[in-house]
Amino acid sequence: MAGLIDPVILREYDIRGIVGDNLTCETIRLAGQGYASMLLERGLRTIAVGRDGRRSSRNLEEALVEGLLKAGMKVRRIGLGPTPMLYFATFHLGTDAGAMVTGSHNPPAYNGLKMVAGGEPFYGADIRELGRRIEAGHIDEGGDGDVAETPVFDAYVARIARDFRGMKPLKVAWDPGNGATGDVVSKLAGMLPGYHVVINAEIDGTFPQHHPDPTVEENLEQLKTAIRDHRCDVGVAFDGDGDRIGLVDGDGNVLWGDQMLILLAREVLADQPGATIIADVKAGRAFLEEITRMGGNAVISKTGHSLIKARMQETGALLAGEMSAHLFIKHRYYGFDDANYAAIRLLSIIASSDKSLADMRSELPCYVSTPELRFPCSETRKQAVIAEVRTRLAESGATVLEIDGVRVENDDGWWLLRASNTQDVLVARCESDNQAGLDRLKAALGAQLEASGIALPEPC
Repeated sequence: MAGLIDPVILREYDIRGIVGDNLTCETIRLAGQGYASMLLERGLRTIAVGRDGRRSSRNLEEALVEGLLKAGMKVRRIGLGPTPMLYFATFHLGTDAGAMVTGSHNPPAYNGLKMVAGGEPFYGADIRELGRRIEAGHIDEGGDGDVAETPVFDAYVARIARDFRGMKPLKVAWDPGNGATGDVVSKLAGMLPGYHVVINAEIDGTFPQHHPDPTVEENLEQLKTAIRDHRCDVGVAFDGDGDRIGLVDGDGNVLWGDQMLILLAREVLADQPGATIIADVKAGRAFLEEITRMGGNAVISKTGHSLIKARMQETGALLAGEMSAHLFIKHRYYGFDDANYAAIRLLSIIASSDKSLADMRSELPCYVSTPELRFPCSETRKQAVIAEVRTRLAESGATVLEIDGVRVENDDGWWLLRASNTQDVLVARCESDNQAGLDRLKAALGAQLEASGIALPEPC
């Protein structure tokens, strides 16, 4: 049965490929059947299934359900919505597992699966084992599964809205980016106090207005225009499947993942002094400084939403976040990455303060930094580059944090180089107190890349 599934689509955190190329309905059917076989071995029998708004998602979801049923799972179909709605469904419906057909923040040609099992992320070794089972034909058949349509949309929106606690009315601009969270945002906006402007709410998997990735500032231009035209206090954006958030203040300035994490941490630490707050290795020094200043336990983790979730369970953290704008809130919520819920908590903080979001941003420790730099590097080469850089740094006696790739600390600040777990790219970032220091850090990073035959991306 060799060659049934392209190993390239078996990513660290999910299954993801190009529809009609290395990802087909048959691929997803086999993945569903194999996944079900692994779940059944663990005594897990019920599963919630959802899909995003991509044009391929409906057919792929049908194939997924077929595979799950063939192995003997009890399937509860929740329909169209964002990935966090699927996570919510596993709690709300009490299912043993969940599977979401989604291409996440990738371009329209992509699609895939995100999975959870027994309340934990299904990733890494689990996904690799799934691939081995499919190729070996070790998958269950002839089961007695059943399926039911079990919508959770209304319950999900109600649960999110329940935690809005602001006092002053806000003017808010929303941009779901034609992604899967469009219907949720539209309903939320109608339930909240204040004045709300929603753009690009129609769910359209071709993403006709702009690519829905809120960590790329050019994708926020329409939102900034809406903020300016309607004189809004704040703007909120989402990625394609609603697990990552973008936040823009009334002056049009973007708040990045670590800055949003600091704002959320203020509320968490006021309620639970000393709580553990986790950020990924790309977070800036302001995170460590502010969490420590507020009496929290600041922890740096590897990048990756599944890895962050696992680290939260290990440490009992109440809050975590990544620079990619996955925000995980366990304080008063479930702990998974939910951009819709994060938006409600952030808006509550703003609406409960006598300060504007722009004021809050201006009060944060100020550093100069590059954006997150992502540049192509083949799957076979990217880890080798990290190893080469690590060896040279060790020989030079540099101070290096090796949690995830290499993060080099010196008097100017720090620079980071790591291999992406989801794409054939290297990821870099630099941060300093001043521009001159930043220029020196970029030069040091560039020298290491050049020594491995790679050019620093432009502009940088």
